[in-house]
Amino acid sequence: MTGTPSNHMYLALINTLKVQIPASRLINDEAKLLAYGTDASFYRMIPKLIVQANTLEDIVFIIQSCSNANIPFTFRAAGTSLSGQAVSDSVLITLTDNWRHHEVSCDGAKIRLQPGVIGADANKYLSPYQRKIGPDPASINSCKIGGIAANNASGMCCGTAQNTYKTVDSMTVVLHDGTILNTADPGSVTQFRVSHRSLLSGISQLCEEVKSDTALFERIQHKYRLKNTTGYALNALIDFEDPIDVLTHLMVGSEGTLGFIAAITYNTVIEHPNKASALLVFNDIESASNAVTILSDTPVSAVEMMDERALQSVAHKAGMPDFIPTLTLEHCALLVESRAASDDALYHQCRSIMASISAFEIPYQVMFTSDAATVNTLWGIRKGMFPAVGAVREAGTTVIIEDVAFPVNRLAAGIRELQALFEEFAYHEAIIFGHALEGNLHFVFTQGFESQTEVKRYGSFMDAVAQLVAVKYQGSLKAEHGTGRNMAPYVELEWGADAYRLMRQIKTLFDPKGLLNPGVIINDNPDAHITHLKPMPKADDLIDRCIECGFCEAVCPSRTLSLSPRQRIVLYREMQRLKHSNEHDKYNALEETFSYLGVDTCAATGLCADRCPVGINTGDLIKQVRTEKYKRFTPIATWSANHFGTTTALTRLGLKTNAAIQRTLGESALNKTINGLRRLSNGKTPKWHPDFPSANNHVPKNSETRKAKRVVYYPSCASRNMGNEVTSEDKKTLTEVTMSLLERAGYQVIIPKKLEEQCCGMPYDSKGMKTLSKEKSYRLEATLWQASELGKLPILMDTSPCVKISKEQFTFPLDVYEPSEFVIKYLLSELDIEPVDETIMLHITCSTRRMGLSDSLLSLANACAKQVIVPEHIECCGFAGDKGFFTPELNAAATLTLKQQIPLDCKRGFSNSRTCEIGLTHHSGIPYRSILYLLDEVSSVKHAKAHRIDREAKEEVVS
Repeated sequence: MTGTPSNHMYLALINTLKVQIPASRLINDEAKLLAYGTDASFYRMIPKLIVQANTLEDIVFIIQSCSNANIPFTFRAAGTSLSGQAVSDSVLITLTDNWRHHEVSCDGAKIRLQPGVIGADANKYLSPYQRKIGPDPASINSCKIGGIAANNASGMCCGTAQNTYKTVDSMTVVLHDGTILNTADPGSVTQFRVSHRSLLSGISQLCEEVKSDTALFERIQHKYRLKNTTGYALNALIDFEDPIDVLTHLMVGSEGTLGFIAAITYNTVIEHPNKASALLVFNDIESASNAVTILSDTPVSAVEMMDERALQSVAHKAGMPDFIPTLTLEHCALLVESRAASDDALYHQCRSIMASISAFEIPYQVMFTSDAATVNTLWGIRKGMFPAVGAVREAGTTVIIEDVAFPVNRLAAGIRELQALFEEFAYHEAIIFGHALEGNLHFVFTQGFESQTEVKRYGSFMDAVAQLVAVKYQGSLKAEHGTGRNMAPYVELEWGADAYRLMRQIKTLFDPKGLLNPGVIINDNPDAHITHLKPMPKADDLIDRCIECGFCEAVCPSRTLSLSPRQRIVLYREMQRLKHSNEHDKYNALEETFSYLGVDTCAATGLCADRCPVGINTGDLIKQVRTEKYKRFTPIATWSANHFGTTTALTRLGLKTNAAIQRTLGESALNKTINGLRRLSNGKTPKWHPDFPSANNHVPKNSETRKAKRVVYYPSCASRNMGNEVTSEDKKTLTEVTMSLLERAGYQVIIPKKLEEQCCGMPYDSKGMKTLSKEKSYRLEATLWQASELGKLPILMDTSPCVKISKEQFTFPLDVYEPSEFVIKYLLSELDIEPVDETIMLHITCSTRRMGLSDSLLSLANACAKQVIVPEHIECCGFAGDKGFFTPELNAAATLTLKQQIPLDCKRGFSNSRTCEIGLTHHSGIPYRSILYLLDEVSSVKHAKAHRIDREAKEEVVS
């Protein structure tokens, strides 16, 4: 491709695309281009246009439109790739959530996946068959199949035997001209052989050329004895005869430069149910490397090597073995895993593994164990190393992870020389770890790109690494992370001129115009790896550690509406850069855009922190921004906090009025009136819908009878004020249900004093009003301290968000429980349960997830119903307190796929947050209630207990 497309050409392309693609999926807003265009790499290229493809027909149309306009384009899946292969300064094509379809066949032996399926979800679909896909990248909970296949990603247990190249069965691809080829469909293949005879002939010619060149043939064989993703998959030219098979395997690892992978069918691999892990520390790298050679002939599924600096990077983490802080720089550890079909087989495997290395001195070790907590801790050591370096880096720098492979028999020497390069180029914080069985090492270091001196240091270091790995040791410069822009300048150095010429020929055959992801894998710029570097300006202590990996995105409720946590951080960093460089007009414009995209539409759930490798809660940043944004409302908020009883009384009055009008004038009149007012107020009033709650007129009171078992019941302000939706036939409120349930289980219920004035502080915390939030929380804490007799009695809160913030802010030793947690600990043993013979939906709230109580809620639901469905990809409903009323589009976006996941025979759903249940009811078409409603329905007084009481009463009469 020659020349840079003009702005006029892009405008013409947009007009062309509008024929089929809705304007909402054609993004050319400056702020969104920056936010959406950022990936996990340390490269920054801002696209001119982002197109969100919803269907295969969209992909074909977009490709053909770009091709006709001679405009380059790049495909992206999750954007977790590290080498710059998913950024573009032209057209970036991303996928909507419509690309998540899957099909399991052959009793789990095969699975067909669209490119938008998250890797971990694929394994979830295969779990009932005790199978999984071969690739197991560390980012599997976030990365998508499209990226896994396009980068030939592997992982800790995958090795070279189970990566996509080795396990692909068939593929549906779209080529540069928009042609669709389904290699599993004989008809499609036959048609393609005719329509693309010249392409297939060219592939066959390359195969013959390689096979007639003995030296090149042997070099390709040698290169793929190691893990290798540098350049194109030249092994396809010697592994297969049929050009269709060659084409399929060339697509693997091609990083979007040869075409689009629209679907892929994997031959799955066995997922053994029994696993054991051990951590073995050796006196030096040489001993550990020699042990790896021996272990490779034993039944190990993974051997992860970690140098001493790597171990020290996580030594401060909770649960780490005591000996780690005592290790010296010479020590080197191996984390070993073995898997088997039975416990007995696993036991014998572990014994044989340890016997094989009995001649080695192992001064420290954690013996083979299957204990889940210990195993999780051991693998937490390994998985925490990359983020550990990122977490302690200097603000303004980025964290870089490189990915090389040495011949296993030269692993120790390679590590020693790598460490020498760290010292030579002053990367004193660098650590080494990796997949030792394949000689695949990752090394992590921090790097600033603010000065030319730093850029030059990095460039010189990479030159030295390339010479060491590719030339001296004949290894791989990229073993599993993909070539991208990062290693493109070194592909010829590693492979040689003749092999590199082959790669250029492959690129030309598949992409004659050079429009598909230009600059990736094949790049004529020798400085491509130090060009388009991403700025990482210091922005705020809360987010400066962010490495923009994108692991957070999968669980964010606003990611399809506005921004994900990663994208919020990208824009916030840019705002701070503009502020510090005195670019006031640009700053003001971006701040105005960020007000809605970044602040108003953030649910601030904190789910992102659970997925973040360095624990960043982007919601905390947004709450901090809200503190300033909502400052002018502080007097009103203060009044409401100080007169909370009056505030809640007014809320109930409003709900009563709404119910009365809805019953008398009808829903149409309310819709016109209230939503008309919302339009006039520019969204400052709530949006009305028919599933608005009625008022709760039930006032919970202390139990009249004293009993041995006592509990403090704190009804949240949401459950105190809100009943069920106006149209519901069930008029029982949550407070009534909870009181009934507790008394049925034989509990004396104690209601805190001055209940109407109490609040956990959540409404204020979510708006960044931390002082007011803490004041309300402390007042509630003092009240509950007295009600619980100074912490002696358990406290039940009926909604999970209140429990979460209370546990975070309370300082007294109070036992506060969320409904399912309390029921499982205290009530189930006191009740007889007869589960309903029906299918129910279960929504696990974000607060429940963050408290680690998902299993408790699911366990309770399973005890109460024969079949429980937890819908996919709805980690948070997006109602977020009052945002469901004032920013209802967030709730709508977060629950977009809910209704389609509800079976026809399912008539109701359950959760543990009253506000969440309003939005879930509205968007699902079925009523959602607290899980306590279901328990109340299926439970009765325990028969044995009732019989004992009756017997004791009779004995008392006789006496």
